[in-house]
Amino acid sequence: MSEFRQPGWPVRRRLGGVMDEDSRYEAVRSRDARFDGAFFFAVATTGIYCRPSCPAVTPKRRNVRFFTTAAAAQGSGFRACRRCRPDAVPGSADWNVRADVVGRAMRLIGDGVVDREGVAGLATRLGYSARQVQRQLTAELGAGPVALARAQRAHTARVLLQTTGLPVTEIAFASGFASVRQFNDTIRAVYAATPSALRAAAPAGGRPSRRTPTPSAGIPLRLAHRGPYQAGPVFDLLEQEAVTGVEEVGGPPGRRTYRRTLRLPYGTGIVAVDERPGAPRAGTAGGWLDARLHLTDLRDLTTSVQRLRRLFDLDADPYAVDDRLGADPRLAPLVAARPGLRSPGTADPEELAVRALVGREEAERLVQRYGKALDAPCGSLTHLFPEPAVLAEAEPDGPLGALTAALADGAVRLDPGADRDEAQRALLALPGLDARTAAVVRTRALGDPDVAPPGADLPDTWRPWRSYALQHLRTAGELENR
Repeated sequence: MSEFRQPGWPVRRRLGGVMDEDSRYEAVRSRDARFDGAFFFAVATTGIYCRPSCPAVTPKRRNVRFFTTAAAAQGSGFRACRRCRPDAVPGSADWNVRADVVGRAMRLIGDGVVDREGVAGLATRLGYSARQVQRQLTAELGAGPVALARAQRAHTARVLLQTTGLPVTEIAFASGFASVRQFNDTIRAVYAATPSALRAAAPAGGRPSRRTPTPSAGIPLRLAHRGPYQAGPVFDLLEQEAVTGVEEVGGPPGRRTYRRTLRLPYGTGIVAVDERPGAPRAGTAGGWLDARLHLTDLRDLTTSVQRLRRLFDLDADPYAVDDRLGADPRLAPLVAARPGLRSPGTADPEELAVRALVGREEAERLVQRYGKALDAPCGSLTHLFPEPAVLAEAEPDGPLGALTAALADGAVRLDPGADRDEAQRALLALPGLDARTAAVVRTRALGDPDVAPPGADLPDTWRPWRSYALQHLRTAGELENR
């Protein structure tokens, strides 16, 4: 039996970037879904690229090429496989773990910064020149920021084509394309099909009705994850923290639905995410969370999906985390009991920082007093969480005023491309914000997988997954749930 089929295989080597091409080919030959999103392979004789778990006949080694990103495969002239849909895999865990410029850039591109601000805007946020960003991304990933954003736009377009009845012209601009011609050319290049043919190829259950030109019922999504996923603890935490007016969790345990409002670059949104019944077993290939998005502007689709992925920690690598933490005598029984436990993030980093500082009850007061009311409330969801600038002007005194003013003027940056160390230093420089609150913000808002609370003496063997180790201890009732 191949080592790639063994549940205990040390997948942590993936994060070190040391897999050679022969090892990657063995993963392809084994159709190992644990590597979906970690790399892609393309077949020279067919002109198609796939995810490692593609069910098609394994190609001969001499005909296979490997790519770090789908954009790199597309840039080399390969089309996406229609069987395995490589564009729909979970994102690489590397981009959430890494704190260097490439990791920060990938998080920003995922959030739609290139579409909104161009490569110049991306470079400014990273503190580099556009030429440096282009060079670093191309050298490591085989594609620059424009190509990476183009691949993301193509995926967004496919989702809209196959799940809504919107006219093709509207979908082109909603996906971020500058023109219908650019949209048509990209869809043909990536999927080897016209937009209308791609829509016709949608699964019967998800095919849009010609009589429904707008997504009035919301856009249905499957938010993919790799490996086992412990949804229960994530929904427990969200239910415990839910701020009235902005969030709600309803339904019985195991079948709950989390709903919340979203402030997005072009408009607002309401999302519903379902807790899948039953805990997945260790060693499973992966799965998804069902979600539905209602957006006032469809250009926000990509951004909202990425923010949900960070909230539910869907791009994590549970195999690498469990392999490291499961070797520790204290954590081993906890990991065995809850394989694939996640470290939840947030859908709005600035909102999370305010809530971490003031607590749930005060956050609810701020929402009712300063939050913007939705034009069309949806059940108990009535408001957006107030923006930092609004709070800074309304309540300028004390720690809350200091934090919101710093967020509003950019002295503290918590966007996906923020430098984590710089953000923590800026937070600790604010009056009234202690180290414990800064650690919560670093874990949840900045997605750092290796945060230890102040004063905690945690073993180095838990690195680089101390955030996950603490989540195991909290879920088991051994630590305060903060």
